[in-house]
Amino acid sequence: MAAKVLTEGGLNVVLLEAGPPVNPEKDFKMLMWPYDLPHRGAGVGGQASKNFSEFLAPNGAWIIDGEPYTSAPGANFQWFRSRIVGGRTNHWGRIALRYAPIDFTSGTRDGLGDDWPITYQDIAPYYDKVESYIGVFGTKENISSAPDGVFLPPPKPRCTELLVKKACDKLNILCIPARLAVLTRSINDRAPCHYCGQCGRGCTTASNFSSSQVLLPPAMKTGRLTLITGAMARSVVVGKDGKAEGVSYVDKNTGTEKRVNARAVVLAASACESARLLLNSRSTTFPDGLANSSGTVGKYLTDSVGSDGWGYVPALEKMPPHNHDGVGGMHMYIPWWKSDRKNDFPRGYHIELYGGRDMPGVGMFHELCHDEEGYGVTLKSRARQLYGTTIGFAGRGEMIPNPHTYCEIDPDVVDQWGIPVLRFHFRWSEYELRQAQDMQQTFRSIVEAMGGVYKTKTAIDGEYPFGIREGGKIIHEVGTARMGADPKTSVVNGYCQAHDVKNLFVTDGAPLVTNPDKNPTLTIMALSWRASEYLLDEAKKGNI
Repeated sequence: MAAKVLTEGGLNVVLLEAGPPVNPEKDFKMLMWPYDLPHRGAGVGGQASKNFSEFLAPNGAWIIDGEPYTSAPGANFQWFRSRIVGGRTNHWGRIALRYAPIDFTSGTRDGLGDDWPITYQDIAPYYDKVESYIGVFGTKENISSAPDGVFLPPPKPRCTELLVKKACDKLNILCIPARLAVLTRSINDRAPCHYCGQCGRGCTTASNFSSSQVLLPPAMKTGRLTLITGAMARSVVVGKDGKAEGVSYVDKNTGTEKRVNARAVVLAASACESARLLLNSRSTTFPDGLANSSGTVGKYLTDSVGSDGWGYVPALEKMPPHNHDGVGGMHMYIPWWKSDRKNDFPRGYHIELYGGRDMPGVGMFHELCHDEEGYGVTLKSRARQLYGTTIGFAGRGEMIPNPHTYCEIDPDVVDQWGIPVLRFHFRWSEYELRQAQDMQQTFRSIVEAMGGVYKTKTAIDGEYPFGIREGGKIIHEVGTARMGADPKTSVVNGYCQAHDVKNLFVTDGAPLVTNPDKNPTLTIMALSWRASEYLLDEAKKGNI
């Protein structure tokens, strides 16, 4: 986003990417059948199933050879990274939700954490710009916890989603059309979605949003963007005047150290990777890491609270086989509906839905094989009987920042280029555990209201009570260089500009002060657009 706005504003931009280029026609497996791959997408030894299968748009992974990270004793943080042009936007869920006005002042509301230095009114025009440009479908609902946006028409609900909606109406739970960055009408010469349902594989028609297909092409057309791939950033170079002068990086093809000079540096490497760069950019001026006079780089790390569940719905056995395809994600969802009442945990969560007879994938029948006796014809018959009769739920909620959760530089471990790696500390608090418990209770009540049987079993204690996922597993990590008005307690100001280094900006998830139940990508893009316009204006004034 920064590359697009800055080049279109007249600046010359060099964009460093640690991975290779992406070629959608060659790299995306959008319309490939599972049997066209030797292991149905599971990979040799089933290894690819750990990274969402071989069908995942390249090339995200929990573990990257030669690029380790560590967790401190007693912690377990999982860090999903994608080394390729466009990064994780090639295969994300495209859920595009605005933060609500109250999300920017939640510290004042309940005394937990801090308020943002900006308001909803500050960012709302940029939400409008982003939605108008990338295309987001949805409906106007006038829900305080889920603000309306600039929407394309939503796709029609699937059968499973209509059943959920009917059950939610019985229980007085909100259930509305989803809000996804997938085109239902053509925008900027991009074709509308053809409903193959395979968004996670990447989209050769660019009908869903990815930065590689939607933001970088117009930036390249300006003639002012230089894209350098295979560039592993090591540190931000700082001059004697304390200003950023450029970036030192390793050319991964040759193993040589190189440097690019610039009047301003924008970090957008993902929240944790940008924190790693800042902490590794030590100098006599910044002995604790660049822009870290507050000591808060790496702190206030959060991920979304996640707990999942599913149920068997007998009514779906009687449903005649039909096309359950649509966009690669939900057509309906449940926004936070209890913001007007007192709960036994702070903040809230939304619920994502899935189910129906979509493309069979690796692991789809694991639960069946676990629960059923038999093999051969009998097992196949049972699989056909139960195929498409389950509905799943994914709760995604807000984590409150805590002092036990942060990332720092590991004192002993380096990657294959000799760059010190991150060490993670992570702990859920009682707030998040209660939230996960509420999610499980809600999932069960919805399934039973449909006449179904809730099948998920979760422990009430142990390492992951109530099915709460490990830190990082929801891939919504934010907050490691948070914004604030006070340089003593924050890293950047409301324009994502470092307090300590005026020509340094951070425009990924790192500046986010809180991590509401809404997926953060839309807010990251809006903040980046706003920060880039500010950078342009400051450059024109000669302040950068």
